[in-house]
Amino acid sequence: MNTRTDKFSSKMMEIPPSGIRKFFELCIGHDDIISLGVGEPDFPTPWIMREEAFYHLEKGHTSYTSNWGLIELREEIAKYLERYKLYYDPKTEILPTIGASEGLDLVLRSILNPGDEIIVCEPCYVSYQPLATLCDAKVIHLDTSVNGFYPTAEQIEAACTEKTKAVMFCSPSNPTGRIIPADELKKIAEVVKKHQIWCLSDEIYCELLYDGRKHISIGEFPGMKDYAIIFNGFSKSFAMTGWRIGYIAAPHDLLVQCCKLHAYSSICPPIFSQYAAAEGLRHGWDEVEKMRVSYQQRRNIMHKAFIDMGLPCVEPEGAFYMFPDIRPTGLTSEEFATEAIEKHSVAVVPGTCFGDGGEGFIRCCYATDINKIKIAMERLASLVKEHTGK
Repeated sequence: MNTRTDKFSSKMMEIPPSGIRKFFELCIGHDDIISLGVGEPDFPTPWIMREEAFYHLEKGHTSYTSNWGLIELREEIAKYLERYKLYYDPKTEILPTIGASEGLDLVLRSILNPGDEIIVCEPCYVSYQPLATLCDAKVIHLDTSVNGFYPTAEQIEAACTEKTKAVMFCSPSNPTGRIIPADELKKIAEVVKKHQIWCLSDEIYCELLYDGRKHISIGEFPGMKDYAIIFNGFSKSFAMTGWRIGYIAAPHDLLVQCCKLHAYSSICPPIFSQYAAAEGLRHGWDEVEKMRVSYQQRRNIMHKAFIDMGLPCVEPEGAFYMFPDIRPTGLTSEEFATEAIEKHSVAVVPGTCFGDGGEGFIRCCYATDINKIKIAMERLASLVKEHTGK
């Protein structure tokens, strides 16, 4: 038996497991629990994309691709990005990855040196801080809860030091559904250029905007192509979570470094996923719109329910998450989530999983069947009433 006390990486031992997955695991085997926890569409991948994958599997197209991915996919991504005034060379400035998550890991390990500082706008996706910590970087936690859950240029400017290497945010946001207003993005772009730091912009939810809003990328502002690193993918808008297909759009010299690590760690995304994603970009937009409309309807139902039960809640502008304030109950985020699943059979995620600024909040995903959402809201209303009397 190995009795060494240092048999595991000390850095890895310090990384906590995902709080999202913790509550997801509690649901397994319990059909009575309604999960509002994991951010996964309840739609299947559009048929046109599945059919494309079947075709290539039948043709025996099951090999590796280039580490840079299929050129057909990169060309379609480049055409798509032009919608948002983002202009990237498909041959040298776009890299398909194993979901956007691998893209984040590749970039962080390619830009960060031990002791570098990276500003992480919180509440944020659970992987941002651990991946930066594994690079021996210092995470500067920027709490956006004081500003309605989106970062401001003033906050980022105040957080910058001589050691700052990058700033990272997600818009539309996971976990809050907020978007960074265009005028604020423009100001943030000026701060980024002034300090000559990388700007990591996670735009995986950019097709899921509501009430007529249109996505604006920080990469479209003058001079930002040298600093912006755009992360996107197909998991959310095209309901392709299990296909593991995303991409990075960034300057070529950065992607050369990313691709080296990509080649050693994963080689390339599955070839059938790449073919399916390319077909989605060509012909899948009607299905994306149907899903978006359905999410907006679900958002409206969930938001009204939280307001009616007396929990303050900013109406999400995008993504498929809601971040209600549960402080009126007197419970902490962890206490509320634990009581919700153990006593009321509803799985939600404590806001603290997304950073300290999430204390007093929970994340609920409304990419769930409408009838289940209604039942879950009735159960949560009972929980709230038990603690508030309302």
